Amino acid sequence: MAFGSFNSGRGAGAPQSEINMVPLIDVMLVLLVIFIITAPLLSHAVRIDVPQATSSPVDSDPAKIDLAIDASGKVFWNDAPVELDDLPGRFASVSKDTPQPELHLRADKNTRYEVLAQVMADASRSGLKRIGFVSTPEAPPAAR
Repeated sequence: MAFGSFNSGRGAGAPQSEINMVPLIDVMLVLLVIFIITAPLLSHAVRIDVPQATSSPVDSDPAKIDLAIDASGKVFWNDAPVELDDLPGRFASVSKDTPQPELHLRADKNTRYEVLAQVMADASRSGLKRIGFVSTPEAPPAAR
């Protein structure tokens, strides 16, 4: 758009009504070059002939070991009383199973931390990887 000029020829006061196409053509050519360079890269793939096999997933749930510890420190393996010294041997024998069983650890809130830490350390040392705590959720407060 021309604003005005110093020559007093005809059309001196009229604005120019042409669009400058040079910047648009420059942008179009740059985009064209970019697409020409990147198009072969997008379709490049390595063809491999992979073997075909069918199998069904194994849906076996791992065994669950319920280990309870009461307030006095007595240990129960699936509701059967067990000595604390026998746990490492039991943990070692079940850690070799496939799939490895889950250890659900339930402890009384008055259980000594030392007993709980010893049981967890024995389970971890024997190779058990799935150790979880079982707790009872609190009841929601009553509406007033």
